[in-house]
Amino acid sequence: MDTTAGRTDLPEADAFTRTYWEAAAQGRLLIRRCAGCGRAHHYPREFCPHCWSEHVTWETASGRATLYTWSVVHHNDLPPFADRTPYIAAVVDLAEGPRMMTELVGTEPAGGPRAGMELEVTFRAEIPVFRPVRRV
Repeated sequence: MDTTAGRTDLPEADAFTRTYWEAAAQGRLLIRRCAGCGRAHHYPREFCPHCWSEHVTWETASGRATLYTWSVVHHNDLPPFADRTPYIAAVVDLAEGPRMMTELVGTEPAGGPRAGMELEVTFRAEIPVFRPVRRV
């Protein structure tokens, strides 16, 4: 059963990206790794953006990242984001190397985020988002 039908906050999956979105629905973040140069990349592409090799494969990411930069969004008219304001749009550096656009959750917009903050992936409605690492 397709749980994404009618959702406006997910890109439309095609034959290539379906693997990515199905993994996300299962709580796994996937990246692509090139067999030619060994570098990982995100967003998923069918070729390596570093060396242009087509010898790339899916890999489960560790889910660890550091916060590179962020912006607090106070106004967004597009559904479903208007109901979520304020929210933190972020760019994170994945432990595997790629930089990823995402949302930062689990911290207050004022005074919470800081560059270099350790993060971990979590999933909200099948979308990977990041939160501060929870220390046990």
